[in-house]
Formats: sequence, structure tokens, C-alpha cells
Amino acid sequence: MEAIRKQATKLREQVAKQQQAVLKQFGAGGYGSSDNVITDEAELHQHQKLEKLYISTRAGKHFQRDIVRGVEGYIVTGSKQVEIGTKLSEDSRKYGAENTCTSGTTLSKAALNYGRARAQMEKERGNLLKALGTQVAEPLRAMVMGAPLEDARHLAQRYDRMRQEAEAQAIEVSKRQVKVREMPGSPELAMKLEAAESKLQDLKSNMAVLGKEAAAAMAAVEAQQQRLTLQRLIAMVEAERAYHQRVIQILDQLENEMISERQRIEAPPTPSVENNMAPPPSYEEVNGVYASQSHNGSTDGMGYFLGEVMHSYQAESDVELTLSVGDYVVVRKVTNNGWAEGECKGKAGWFPFAYIERRERVLASKIAEVF
Repeated sequence: MEAIRKQATKLREQVAKQQQAVLKQFGAGGYGSSDNVITDEAELHQHQKLEKLYISTRAGKHFQRDIVRGVEGYIVTGSKQVEIGTKLSEDSRKYGAENTCTSGTTLSKAALNYGRARAQMEKERGNLLKALGTQVAEPLRAMVMGAPLEDARHLAQRYDRMRQEAEAQAIEVSKRQVKVREMPGSPELAMKLEAAESKLQDLKSNMAVLGKEAAAAMAAVEAQQQRLTLQRLIAMVEAERAYHQRVIQILDQLENEMISERQRIEAPPTPSVENNMAPPPSYEEVNGVYASQSHNGSTDGMGYFLGEVMHSYQAESDVELTLSVGDYVVVRKVTNNGWAEGECKGKAGWFPFAYIERRERVLASKIAEVF
């Protein structure tokens, strides 16, 4: 009895060792739900490659889905902002058109300009939201839900199931090999072992083909994911950049209009040359020095001094001097009828004295500009 027990224990140990040898022969891995890998080193490499592709495409799909959700959320909130901005534009233009302020139309003009600019900006925002929807969200959503990714994943899952089936068949072959060794003369056991080994070989062959097919499909999907996602990200950046550039242009124009209007109302009134004002005296150049002749025999004896141009003046004759706001003039003569003679930027001539203001101190850089 003791001898039979020892023999049974020995047989169990042999079976366990053979099963472990089979599992060790076919390796170990972690793709899908199985931790055991069968077949040779090439098959193990194929399995590991497919596993990495599966993880990569899954992460890529999740990232694409995150982009789509983010863009959709941005479109929803952006559409609400367009609605609010459009209402503000309409209110501003309504005030500008209907305002009956008795002290001037400055605010009305500003309101009209702002309403126009706001409408342009909201139109640009609407174009941006449309571009994000058609150029970013829709292509990525189509790929997330597309057939190529699902087909590739189904191939990978079929490969995994076949791999598990081959693993189970390898264990079955191991068991039958033990039985054949226990009963070497049994034709029935030998036939069953042969059938099991043939089935295992077919599974391994089919699994190798399916693995290559699944890996190729997953690799194609991965490449398409990477390429398409990058393209859509670039499209999103370009759309937003174009939108912000256009908005900056609109705001710059609006600011210039408003500042110009403010300067117009805040600036002192421009002196006017009366129609009955006598023309400026004529003069001639002698040895490079301008000798001003008095008009009606009288001139102011103020002497030379510097003046800053406060109002622009356009010369109307050859003896007059064109002035721009901010210029500095060396004033040499001032007549009693409102004209002054001087030099600015290398040119000499007459100009209305009221268009300048006397300056006692001037920056050296400004002095250089006079001559």
C-alpha cells in the first residue's frame, strides 16, 4: 500500500514538472486577460509589440476624445459669449443712433464705433467656433468612432482569444504526453496525443498569421492617430491665432478712432487766419542771411527766440513756411499784423504767429531738429 502511495506521489510530481516545463517553454506575458504566453521567441516579440500598440492606440483614442470634449465645451461657452457680445453691440449702436445729447455727439460716435467693432469681433469669434467644430472636433470624433480602430482592436482581441486557446491546448498536450508515458502500448492514447499536437500546431500557425495581421492593422491605426491628431492640433492653434490677430486689428482701429475723437474735443481751438489778414511780407536772401522787411514799415523788436508749433500750418505761397505740430522754430521777426518769420528744419519763411508758443528751454535733440 505504501509502495502504491509513493508511486502516485511520484506520478503527480512528474505531471506538475511537465506542466511547468510546457509553461516555461512558451514564456510568460500579460496581453489581454492571460498571463501565460506560448510559442517561440518570435511569437513572444509579436505579442509584446501588439500589446504596446494596443496600449498606445487606446491612449491616443482617449486623448482624441478629450480634445473633442474640450472643443465642444469651448464652442458651447463661446456661443453664449457671442450672444452676449452681439446684444452689447446692438445696444451700443442703438444708443449711438438715438442719443439726443445737447452738448455734442462725441459719445454717440464712440458708441457707434464700439458697436461696429464689437459686432466684427463677435463675427470673428463665430468663425473661430465654426472652424474648431469642422476642422478639429468632427475629424477627431470620426476617428474615435471610426471602423479602422474598431476593426484593428477586434483583430487584437481575436488574437488574444486564440492565444489563450493555444495555451490551454498546450496543457492538454502535456497531459496526454504523461498518459502515453504511463501506458506506452495504448494506440488510443497515442492517437489522441497526435490529434492534440496537430490541433496545437494549427492554433500556433493561425495565431502567428493573425498576430501579424493584427499588429499591422494596429500600427496603421497608431500612425493615423498620431498624424491626424497633430494636424488637428495645428489647425486649432492656427484658427485661434488668426482670430486673435484679427481681433487685435479691430481693437487697434477702434482705439485710434476713440483717441482721435478725444484729442479733438480736448485740444484747444485752432487759430484761424482771418480772410482780411494782410499777406506776409516778402524778403530776399542776402549772403545766406534772411533780412526781413517790415510790413508797412513796422516790425516787432522781440529778437530771436524759439517757438514750439502748437497747430499745423500749410504754406500757401513760396514765402510761407509749412509747420507741423511739435516742430520747433527759430523766430526772427514778428509783424504787427500777426505774421512771424523764422526757420525750421533748414527752411525759412512766414507763418501765423498764433500757431506757435514761445519756449525758454528746449531739449538739445529738439534744437538739432530746427537746423
